[in-house]
Amino acid sequence: MRASGVPRAMAAAVSITSSLGLTVDDAIVLHDSNKLTLRLLPCDVLARVAPAADQVARFEVELAQRLAESGCPVAALEPRVEPRVHERDGFVVTLWTYYDPVTPRAASPADYADALARLHAGMREIEVPMPHFTDRVEQAQRLVANRDQTPALADADRALLGDTLRSLRRVVGEHGGAGQPLHGEPHPGNVLTTKSGLLFIDLETCCRGPVEFDLAHAPEEVGGHYPGADRDLLRQCRILVLAMITTWRWDRGDRLPGGRRLGTEWLGRIRAALD
Repeated sequence: MRASGVPRAMAAAVSITSSLGLTVDDAIVLHDSNKLTLRLLPCDVLARVAPAADQVARFEVELAQRLAESGCPVAALEPRVEPRVHERDGFVVTLWTYYDPVTPRAASPADYADALARLHAGMREIEVPMPHFTDRVEQAQRLVANRDQTPALADADRALLGDTLRSLRRVVGEHGGAGQPLHGEPHPGNVLTTKSGLLFIDLETCCRGPVEFDLAHAPEEVGGHYPGADRDLLRQCRILVLAMITTWRWDRGDRLPGGRRLGTEWLGRIRAALD
């Protein structure tokens, strides 16, 4: 979120939460990217704030509620208030349960794969319209083609990304078929290690596709523990996902710290993988 909008976003979250009867004396920024994530105290609520144009919040709230009710490993909405999207001063705000972090330790690949498999199983039981993973690949393709949005991307690198996205979108789409509902970005940054086990967050990227597309976001060792994963398809998905996240790093509006350095490093990894 642009720095100029952060104070207004925080004020909107505090105002909404207070109006719902929860006490807020302080707001701590936990994460700032396309959305602002806050811990509100002393009520201990997690607030996610985005510009009002981001209507994906409604989809995320509905999906999170249904998945949690079915026992899926997802973070829960704040139980003390109505589960819905709140709007104020040009922002949408959603309120979630805050989970105290457990003793820091990396989740084992087996636990990671088990949690993701349980999430996929639960998602198969829920009928919710969602885009196909190829729609997200198309977004990356449009960004690569838009020189105004990616002005620092060299011609050779632009060609590499464009060709990789185009060819692997076709290969994975044909191999993976219609697929099933997916998280969309179940990387370690979207997994919480809690006393209740691993919980997935940030469901706004959900899409349909092969489970290997989700596995491509997880640490490499996880794929070996996921039942029935297609190793060749997973390799193709890893390169495709790498091309997508590399493209985001060259967007002139990207705000990830060190993003340009990562973009350069990942271009080298794509070339090595294709060679």
